[in-house]
Amino acid sequence: MKRNLKIKLVAVDLDGTLLDNDGKISPRVKEAVRKVREKGVEVTLATGRTFLSAKPFAEELGLNLPLITYMGALVKYSDSQRTLYERRVPSGLAQEVIKATRKRGYPINFYVDDCVLVEELAPQNIEYARKYNVVVKEIGDLSNVSNISPIKLLIINENEEEMNKFEKECRELFGKYLHITKSMPEFLEFSHPEATKARGLEAVAEHLGLKKDEIMAIGDSYNDLEMLEYAGLAVVMGNAREDIKRYADYITATNEDDGVAEALEKFILKKEAGI
Repeated sequence: MKRNLKIKLVAVDLDGTLLDNDGKISPRVKEAVRKVREKGVEVTLATGRTFLSAKPFAEELGLNLPLITYMGALVKYSDSQRTLYERRVPSGLAQEVIKATRKRGYPINFYVDDCVLVEELAPQNIEYARKYNVVVKEIGDLSNVSNISPIKLLIINENEEEMNKFEKECRELFGKYLHITKSMPEFLEFSHPEATKARGLEAVAEHLGLKKDEIMAIGDSYNDLEMLEYAGLAVVMGNAREDIKRYADYITATNEDDGVAEALEKFILKKEAGI
């Protein structure tokens, strides 16, 4: 475990990390974030969610830093329209991904201006919209938006074995041109190659004049890996898969057991209190 780090910024993933399984921030986690910020340590969110989906959680915690959203494709202040960093998927590549996905019959989400465009409202899209609080619009053939560069694309398939095979195919086809990752086992996501949580976190760090060693990152999934590698202190949730825990400097409790609070208490609050 890394020692003697002076943490000045904490980047926290949302689903499976900051949020419990009901999508809520527990009182203990909320209090730990408040105390950390009172100590002068900055906190931001780093999520695959849309900006508008992440913003209410930032407001609940009183955060005023740029939020790392869409897996780093959009870094934007929660209390204004000021954008710090943005990278979009080239329109031509987006259409190639759509064509490859259509052959498999998987639902695909096309993200633009905090709205999700879909060819038809499949049950998976409806559940996604409900769970992640996003607006989904059915527009028919996505080739109708072939002139638009989306901020990301997301494929939904609950058959993990099938998804893993398709992911392999997509990496062979698009891996040189796009960043491909999973935020959940059933979600395969495509973004600009410079749209990762690490690049988003780097933009925030440079904005604040901070070094890597002054940053703690907390996450639980595959789309957190670059961020965990970038940060000076990598904290992985106890509910993460074993292959993700390999990237941890410290494995904290699960999201149901206030793992974020445990990490903040251990490395910032108790450390500064001399405990």
